[in-house]
Amino acid sequence: MHKNQIKYLLILLLLPAFWACEAEIDQATPDAGEIDLTTFVAIGNSLTAGFKDGELFRSGQEHSLANIMAGQFMHAGLSSFRQPYMKDDLGFGNRLVLADTEGGPMPVPAPGTPDAGNFQNIFQSEGPFHNMGVPGSKAGHLLFEGYGTLYPYFGRFASNPQTSSVLSDAMALHPTFFTLWTGNNDVLLYAISGGEGDGITPVIEFEMAYQAIVAQLTAAGAKGAVANIPDISSIPFFTTVPYNALPLLDPAVITLLNTAYEAAPHISFSTGLNPLVVVDPGHPAGIRQLEQGELVLITALNGIQNQGWGSQEPLAAEYYLSLEQIEDIKEASEQYNSVIKDVAESYGLAFVDIEALLKRARTGLYYDAIPFDTQFISGGVFSLDGIHLSVRASAVVANEFIDAINHKYHASVPRVAIGNFPGIVFP
Repeated sequence: MHKNQIKYLLILLLLPAFWACEAEIDQATPDAGEIDLTTFVAIGNSLTAGFKDGELFRSGQEHSLANIMAGQFMHAGLSSFRQPYMKDDLGFGNRLVLADTEGGPMPVPAPGTPDAGNFQNIFQSEGPFHNMGVPGSKAGHLLFEGYGTLYPYFGRFASNPQTSSVLSDAMALHPTFFTLWTGNNDVLLYAISGGEGDGITPVIEFEMAYQAIVAQLTAAGAKGAVANIPDISSIPFFTTVPYNALPLLDPAVITLLNTAYEAAPHISFSTGLNPLVVVDPGHPAGIRQLEQGELVLITALNGIQNQGWGSQEPLAAEYYLSLEQIEDIKEASEQYNSVIKDVAESYGLAFVDIEALLKRARTGLYYDAIPFDTQFISGGVFSLDGIHLSVRASAVVANEFIDAINHKYHASVPRVAIGNFPGIVFP
């Protein structure tokens, strides 16, 4: 027999043994371990609710972090989980979709008119709800009675918008197990306004609110899992546009700009990449060029590319974060995360380190052979608004929660297969 024939015969003989080995791989039997999954409630903000692509909409909610986890908990004893679904895939009308543009695929507003039912309270017809994620909420908001009168995302599914709080509606379900992911907006709302909007929640106020929430959730013996918050340097809303986003090659253009800023000699332009010119009320001249390490918000991109922002017209303060503002945000985030971890330890809760996960994602990760990184649109971690998680990333985070829960409570809740979830849809 020819030696090649012998080689192929050996391969054929070995294949049954290979497949037999594959078939012998054991899967752990789903088990709740030390947790009681009679009633699971997920509490938090947009990340829990299923907010993606700039809006809360039905198909995004179907793939919410909370719903993904609930689906896995059903293998270990959970029987039901209700979400306050929007009536369509437009929500309140701010959803983004990808469209072909001259600069390549870019997010644009989704066409269509939202269903009027999205703006009506649905508690009596569809509630109560186990997904208590409210987009835009800070930690203290979860305790605020009457929050539904001020904020429509909660107003549409609160048991009583005038009197109930997110936490009171959650507690009315008598949860036996919970997840809590809050604190992001306590710094994020300040950051996405370039420091011109909501202030950073003082750490003492955050700690008091967080302690009060966990104390109530665990008062009847419920166990749970809590997660920390990421650093903004992991979020493409702040990292996509560089500080020196002004490429100049034409000597005539460079001369024109230098002439235009003659009254501000500290501002100069040269061949290559140039720092953007920004409004800075704290500077003696009122304007300056950005420094390395300062962050430009993605909302400035169109103005920079098409309207001369940062060159012909100084970029407004609401479109960037100074080094001092970044340090304030970083310090607050670190202190919040310290509070969250300390509370988790004090109450014996599972702790999920999302901050570390997204830090690793900056240089790239693989899940189920699918690559992820934090690049805008192409990276796969973030949705089209550059802030909220994509569907697949929500599944990745769900597995982080499940791993922490299994480890802490000796459970064997099955993980999700990341490849079963849709990626970003390109035109």
